[in-house]
Amino acid sequence: MIRINCFVATKEGRREEALEAAKALTAETLKQDGCIAYDIFESATRPGVMLFCETWRDQKSLDEHCASEPFKKYVAVLTETADVKIETFEL
Repeated sequence: MIRINCFVATKEGRREEALEAAKALTAETLKQDGCIAYDIFESATRPGVMLFCETWRDQKSLDEHCASEPFKKYVAVLTETADVKIETFEL
């Protein structure tokens, strides 16, 4: 299994736009084969900071996710509206 923590720090005035893209990406991703868990959390102490927690069955599933149209569409919005940092772990 593969675990990904994706930290998203929204740019000033772009929180709502980033959050809507994050929610849409989450809804679409949960339908994908190989997705074990996928959710987004917002910090209680740092306004505008969110965390995607993802768990994937294997690298093939993750690669298919990254090549999917929803991923491309919503990640484009997220990278425009926020700074993104990704941590990947093999379980």
